Amino acid sequence: MAIVSTPSRTTSAQDFSGSTNVRAMSIATMLFFMWGFLTSLNDVLIPHLKLIFSLNYSQVILVQVAFFTSYFIFAAPAGKLVEWRGYKQSMVIGLVVMAIGALLFLPAARVALFSVFLGAQVVLAAGITCLQVAANPYVANLGPQQTAPSRLNLAQAFNSLGTTIAPKLGSLVILAGTPLAADQLLKLAPAAQQQYRMQQASSVQMPYLGLAGALLVLALLFSLLRMPSLTFTQDLRPTDLDASSTNDSIFRHPQLLFGALAIFLYVGAEVAIGSFLINYISLPEIGHLTLKDAGNYLSLYWGGAMVGRFIGSALLQRVRAGAALGAVALVACILVATSILSLGHVAMLSIVAVGLFNSIMFPTIFTLGIENLGPLTSRGSSLMVAAIVGGAVIPFAQGWLADRVGIQHALLIPAVCYVYITAFGFGTLRQSRNTSLIATPVTDPL
Repeated sequence: MAIVSTPSRTTSAQDFSGSTNVRAMSIATMLFFMWGFLTSLNDVLIPHLKLIFSLNYSQVILVQVAFFTSYFIFAAPAGKLVEWRGYKQSMVIGLVVMAIGALLFLPAARVALFSVFLGAQVVLAAGITCLQVAANPYVANLGPQQTAPSRLNLAQAFNSLGTTIAPKLGSLVILAGTPLAADQLLKLAPAAQQQYRMQQASSVQMPYLGLAGALLVLALLFSLLRMPSLTFTQDLRPTDLDASSTNDSIFRHPQLLFGALAIFLYVGAEVAIGSFLINYISLPEIGHLTLKDAGNYLSLYWGGAMVGRFIGSALLQRVRAGAALGAVALVACILVATSILSLGHVAMLSIVAVGLFNSIMFPTIFTLGIENLGPLTSRGSSLMVAAIVGGAVIPFAQGWLADRVGIQHALLIPAVCYVYITAFGFGTLRQSRNTSLIATPVTDPL
C-alpha cells in the first residue's frame, strides 16, 4: 500500500544526472517490501480475530477501518514532518513508529482485547503513512529524473512481492491452530473463554515481534546511510485546496474529482475483497477449506496484482490509458458478478482472478485524474491521497451488508465500484492526450 506524491520541486547537495545510488536504492526497496507485507497481513488477521472474539463482519472489518483511516489522518502531518526533517529522517521515524505499532501486538495478544489490536493498527498505519509520504519522492530522486519511473516500478514490484508472501507465511503461523466454533466458545465459562482467547491470540506475537526487529534494523541501516541532503517541498495537505497563485481551483476540474472518487472506490473494492477472501473461500458452498488453506488463495489474489503490473507496464506503452482502465475494470466487474452468481470452484477462482485486473488501476486512475492540472497538480495529488480512505469505508459497508445477506451477495458492493471505474476509464477517452503508466511515477497504496 504506497501513498503517491508528485514532487513539485526538490533540491539536493548532489546532481543526480549520473547513475542511480544503488546502495540506497537497495535499502529503499526493502521498505516497499515491508509495508506491502504488513498491509496484506491484515487480511490474515481479520479471519483470525473474527473467530477469537466471535465478531460479525462489520465488527471485525474495523481492523481495516482503523488502518486506512490513519492514512487520511496522518498524511498531512507526515508531509509536514518530511518538510521539517527531510526524506531520510522521516523514513527513520516512520520505521520506528511502525516497529512500535508491531510491538503493541504483543500486549494486545496478552490481554486478548480487540480494542487494543485496533490501537496497534492505528500506530502501525501512522508509521507506514509517514514512510510512504517520504519514500516515493526519495526513490524518485536517487538517480536521473528520466529513470525515476523505472526506479519506482522496481520498488513497487518489491511491494507486491510483500503482499504476495505475507498471506502465505501469515496463514502458516497465525492460522495454524484449530479454533473453536462460535457456538462452542459460548458454552465455555467466562474465565475459560478469556483464557482461550489469550491462547489463540498468542499466535500473532512471534510474527509481529520478528517484524518489529526487522523494522528497527532497517531504521538503523537508514540512519547510518550517508545520503545527500534532499529537501521535500510537495504540498500533501488534503485541505486548503484553492490555488493562491492562480484564479483556478481543483474543483473546476471534473476529471480530477471523478478520478478521486475512482481512487476511493478502487482502494475500497480491492481491500474489501482481500479482507473477506479467506472467510469467503472457506465457506462450504465455495471452497470448503480451512482458514489456513484458504490463505493460499489470498496469496494468489495479491500475486495476480504483481504479475499484472509487469504486464501493464508494457501494455500501457501501446494502449491508451483510459481504454486499458475501462477494459480491466469491466473484466473485474464481470468476475465479481460471476462469483456472486456461482458456487464451488467457479466462484472461488473468479474472485481470486480479480487481483490480476486490479493491478494497473491505481496508477492509471491517478495519472488520468491529475492530467493537465498544471500548477494545481500538487494539490490535486493531495486530494487523490485523501481518497485512499475508501479502504476504510467500502470494506465496512461490505461487512455491514455481509452480516445481513451473506458474504457472497455482499460482493455486490465491489462490483458496483468496478462499474464506476469502467465508466471513468472509458469516459476519459474523449481527451486526445494518451497517458502512459510508465511515464508517471505513481504506486498503489497497498
